[in-house]
Amino acid sequence: MIIPDKQQVFSINSKAQFEQAALQVFNYQAENNAIYKQFIEGLRIDVSKVTSVAEIPFLPIEFFKSHAILSTDAPVEVTFTSSGTTGMITSSHHVTDKAWYEDSFRKAFALFYGDIEDYTVLALLPSYLERKGSSLIYMVDDLIKQSNNPDSGFFLYNHDELYHQLKKQQEAKKPTLLIGVTFGLLDFIDNYTVDFAELIVMETGGMKGRRKEMIREELHEVLCKGFGVNAIHSEYGMTELLSQAYSKGEGVFDCPPWMKIIIRDTNDPISTLSNGKTGGINVIDLANINSCAFIATQDLGKIDAGGSFEVLGRFDQSDIRGCNLLIA
Repeated sequence: MIIPDKQQVFSINSKAQFEQAALQVFNYQAENNAIYKQFIEGLRIDVSKVTSVAEIPFLPIEFFKSHAILSTDAPVEVTFTSSGTTGMITSSHHVTDKAWYEDSFRKAFALFYGDIEDYTVLALLPSYLERKGSSLIYMVDDLIKQSNNPDSGFFLYNHDELYHQLKKQQEAKKPTLLIGVTFGLLDFIDNYTVDFAELIVMETGGMKGRRKEMIREELHEVLCKGFGVNAIHSEYGMTELLSQAYSKGEGVFDCPPWMKIIIRDTNDPISTLSNGKTGGINVIDLANINSCAFIATQDLGKIDAGGSFEVLGRFDQSDIRGCNLLIA
């Protein structure tokens, strides 16, 4: 059985190469991932007859809350866990090869933003820093180190220190990335206002129950005004993935070449929708070769004619249909 290596996955530059690698990963995981295999059998899908990406079934993301999703018996190097309120069942993503994750986020960042060493990376991620197992903290910590810049670093609730660092960056005219959880960025601009047009403000989503939820347009308008920027960037990733999509404004995201978004019909999870129609977001993440690369998320979205996508919200359990196989 042919299994794509890092070189093949991270050098994908065409639809044909993606399709070939995705089918190879599918065949490998359909055989070696016990939970995914059982899920496919429950759908009565003949693996040998799956000859295109459009025919690949997507594992509901909820399985990461109840099962260890692994396609290998290699030892687990790190386990990432999702955040959640007290009593909530959280997801666990067991990663057997950290290099897949590191290569994925390093190469994706370089693809969208260039050399990390050109930036000062400032991180305002209090809720993530306050718990263990965050894949976002792992990524940002690595980017801070890779920036090789003594001014890069994390800020917890020390907003005054962050404000002065931002002013320092602005005066020095240094390219600066401020990556923050949504409520943290809003808390900061409640007390401080900067006018730093060159600053890249990247929100990672999430009020974490700390503030009233806001629609994206309202949120980005408030953040643009508070930081003096023309657009708010965003990162689309999650505990269960090892790759991220990025938006440079207007909430429109693009994927790196080894990641793909497909929109499914919320009434018929096996069916997909054409561009422009709203449905559930399915993700193919070929960096997830050792867990599951084909995940049906709980996010709602749509794809535009150019292949970019928007995240329009989430649907609750009552909206999820056709997932009775979750009892597997």
